[in-house]
Amino acid sequence: MKSRILVAAVGIPALLYVVLAAPPIVMALALIILAGVGAMELQQCVSGTKKAELAAFSTLWAGLTVGWYFNSPERVTVLFLLGAVFFFGYAILRGGEVKFSQIMAGLFGSIAIGCSFSAFLRLEASGVHRAYLLLPFILSFACDTFAFFAGLTLGKHKLAPKVSPKKTVEGSIGGLVGNVLCGLLFVWVMERFFGGAAMGYGPMALLALLCGVVAQIGDLSFSLIKREFGIKDYGHLFLAHGGVLDRFDSVLFVAPVIEIIFSFL
Repeated sequence: MKSRILVAAVGIPALLYVVLAAPPIVMALALIILAGVGAMELQQCVSGTKKAELAAFSTLWAGLTVGWYFNSPERVTVLFLLGAVFFFGYAILRGGEVKFSQIMAGLFGSIAIGCSFSAFLRLEASGVHRAYLLLPFILSFACDTFAFFAGLTLGKHKLAPKVSPKKTVEGSIGGLVGNVLCGLLFVWVMERFFGGAAMGYGPMALLALLCGVVAQIGDLSFSLIKREFGIKDYGHLFLAHGGVLDRFDSVLFVAPVIEIIFSFL
């Protein structure tokens, strides 16, 4: 509990500063670091710590992806092709030492994770109020928090016992309800203190509900990977909260969804 309080005491003000007040270059650097660490954690999960060079390659490629996908999203095919040539080429040079799962961890960890984190940069460049960059965090962390307490007090029916034994159907429903409430609160705050909201209460309720479902899929997806490779946490960057992929697994799924929805507004 002490470590969780410490992470919250340091992490929340840092998050608010980077998202709301920091120069764009600071936010970009933070996203590059998060993407790089996340890609490294995934590669270490799949390959083990002995494959340090693969983890380094994944880290560098993820950082490159954030900038590439922000500046040239229409050329993502080129990025994927270069990544495939890079990782498969390295595997060929190593003469079969590198497994297919490690190659895929490198490609997914760098391109997909980098693409997801770069969604914040594209949202910021679209001209929306920077407070909306908090939405992927709000509609991920709120779902996780409400699901935890609802499951703790009401949980009886297992949601996905072979993937995450502690998650329950009641907790999942509680997470969705909590997400909607926090989404509506966000609209009220934007209208009350920032001169208006980009969407009304009804559309926000639907968006929060959608993001709640997507957030839980993201959470369970990365839990599935951990279970397959027999690890408890991806890392220890956030102490008791684990690593980047433990803390931002849902955010990685929710951020691109919000970017896509807002591109139509």
